[in-house]
Formats: sequence, C-alpha cells, structure tokens
Amino acid sequence: MIAAEHPVVPHQSDSPGDGEGKPPEDPRHVFKRRFITATIIVLLIGIPAGYLLISAGQSRRSGMDKETEAAAQGLREGWPSKMQRRIFEIPIPGNGQGVQYYETNNWKASRMYAKFRTTSAGLDRFLTGVGTGRAALEPEKITISPRDIKITGWSFGPGEHWAGTTHSNKKPRPTQNITVNMTDPASPVVYVVSAATP
Repeated sequence: MIAAEHPVVPHQSDSPGDGEGKPPEDPRHVFKRRFITATIIVLLIGIPAGYLLISAGQSRRSGMDKETEAAAQGLREGWPSKMQRRIFEIPIPGNGQGVQYYETNNWKASRMYAKFRTTSAGLDRFLTGVGTGRAALEPEKITISPRDIKITGWSFGPGEHWAGTTHSNKKPRPTQNITVNMTDPASPVVYVVSAATP
C-alpha cells in the first residue's frame, strides 16, 4: 500500500478543543460567565456591607433625633428612678427640692442631666455618694460643657458664686460633671451631667 492510501491521523494535542474532544469555548461566553460570577460575588458582599453602613447611619441619626427630642421637651419635674440614679451614680439627697432630670441615649454615650436644690449637709452627702468631696469643688469653675448647656438651657452667668468639679470613673462607670451654685451656701443648687460611654 502506498503512503497516500494511509491518511495521516493528527495527534491528540494537535486537535482543536480542550483535549476531551470538545470544541474551544467562545471567548464571549467565557467573558459573560466570568462577569456574572463577579457580579454575584459583589452582590453577596456588597449588599450586606451596604446594609450595615445604612443601618449604622440610621442608628446614629435616631440617637441624635432622640437627644434633640429630649432637649426640646426640657428637663422633667420629679425624681429619676432608683435604677437611673444607680446607673448614672447620681445620689440625689433625700432632702433635694425642685428636682429636674432627663436622660438621653445615642450611639456614643448615655447621659443623665439632673438639677436640684439641697442643704449644705445635703451637698456633702451628694458629693460623698458620688465619690468626691467639697474640697474638690473649684471656685468659679463651670464644668458643664457648652454642648450640655445648650441642650439643657441651664445658665451659668456672672453675679453668682459657682464651683465645679469633674469626677471620673473607669469605664463603663459614668463620669460626672458637677457645678454648684454656692451663692446661698445654706441652700446650694446642684447641676450634674453624668455620662456613660460603652
């Protein structure tokens, strides 16, 4: 038999396709498949991440809205609950008069604002209960921040004898900013902002 009668059979590696007898895949199909896969991955990761960001933003705005709402309502007449006094470590003395308070909570901190009039002995009991004392009160020092003054509407103007101190605690215990109107030493008025941060 002459050579022409024997057809040349190409080797497996010479054949088109993927080595399993399949034709080569269309590049457009490969691109489309990869694009769909990438899109699915982005959606699986991106949607939850986006949701978390939106949720955090809404939570922050909600906390700020609650704080603004509380400020708009102003201080409430009456005593905070025993639990609130314990959490914020504001031991208002039993002879406290004209007690006002309110609580705000947001993503950064929880705050209790309180104001009351007491006696000289009642002031000592309050300061001792907080964990400080009269000696810590610095004359003419206002420890209530401008931010908290704006929220409460409290006024610490001239012509009064002010004294203040800040009592810090290790987290998660609250820190108290205390300012006292000592114009009438026998009947001081106490202003306190107790802030607890996570």
